Amino acid sequence: MITPRENLLRVLRHETPEWIPVCGHVDPYNQPHKAGMDPALAEALADVQWHDMSTIAFSRYLGIDVADFYYPPISGRPRRVETEYRQDGDLHTTVWHCPSGELRQVQRFSPDTGMYYTVEHQVKEPDDLPLLAEIFADTEFALDAEKVEALRQRRAVVGNEGIVMFAMTGTPLGQMIRVHAGVENTCILWADAPDEMRALFTVMEKNHLRQFRLAARVEGVDIVLGMDDTSTTTQSPAMFEECCLDYTDRVADALHAGGKYYFHHSCGLIRDLLHLYRQTKMDGVHGYTIKPMGDVSVADGKRLLGDKIVINAGLVQLFLSMTDRAEVARGIRAMFAEGAPDNLILGLAADPEKTMEETAFIAEVCKKYQQLNTAVQ
Repeated sequence: MITPRENLLRVLRHETPEWIPVCGHVDPYNQPHKAGMDPALAEALADVQWHDMSTIAFSRYLGIDVADFYYPPISGRPRRVETEYRQDGDLHTTVWHCPSGELRQVQRFSPDTGMYYTVEHQVKEPDDLPLLAEIFADTEFALDAEKVEALRQRRAVVGNEGIVMFAMTGTPLGQMIRVHAGVENTCILWADAPDEMRALFTVMEKNHLRQFRLAARVEGVDIVLGMDDTSTTTQSPAMFEECCLDYTDRVADALHAGGKYYFHHSCGLIRDLLHLYRQTKMDGVHGYTIKPMGDVSVADGKRLLGDKIVINAGLVQLFLSMTDRAEVARGIRAMFAEGAPDNLILGLAADPEKTMEETAFIAEVCKKYQQLNTAVQ
């Protein structure tokens, strides 16, 4: 029997695996309810942080494959732009002092989640667009030797249990929506200042490609994600086609040159984008959100994406309730039956609404049906 790592690599190479991979995931957003949890696991997941060992501990406990996330070992340094940080209670203000002016962002800290949420975006009006372009043009990037070594050590920990990934910036359009301007301002600027937006996106792309070309040189990582959160709730297919189609190919080309796979993170409503994804060189759709939370099924992806793009779909979206476990099992079986084994990876993220006993039930049903042909018997 081959190792889980080799089995996952077969899917990435579009070769027939011995089983359809099911990979665990834990992060500060996605962690299981602690009620009734095994004490050793509870200790391992007591203080979940980004890119820690929680995903490995969770996956090992459930006996499923490992798809671990780690920090990208890339550091950025401004040349002329100065950044000022201010803290006032739960408000954190960042001011960028550019040669041509200033941009300001305000975030509020939530003690419930331990995270910051944006209450005032950097970009508010057309005059802010060239300032943001200055920031992107000003930043230099380099590989961080300490982070590269830390990644090498994490790769050794994962070993043959699975693969290692890291997440990087999304598309310029996606970053404007998620980070720099928000949905409303991005849509207004798209209508009122299209030329300035396109000029900014050109500068942002050059910045991003500098980072992705460095990522392509990093040993120990298998997949690099563009963390875009793409969804037609925030952008139209026409916007994606104009702003992201060719960009995606250039990013994929940069990573392929270093033997890395490019996955596009899309955790929203993407049915009307799949025909566009199919035209790109992306290797996979990560965070592929199935119904009822999303608007697609695995069968939709198989039909609309073709056989050259891996569907990395989340299992947890199916199971809004564990009341009828027979129905849960039927849903899992149907998902495995729908997917082609050489382009499907399923993700079992920890869910705060589910105990580990419930999560373990899902994992065991997956093991029953993940062997090829068992889901259709």
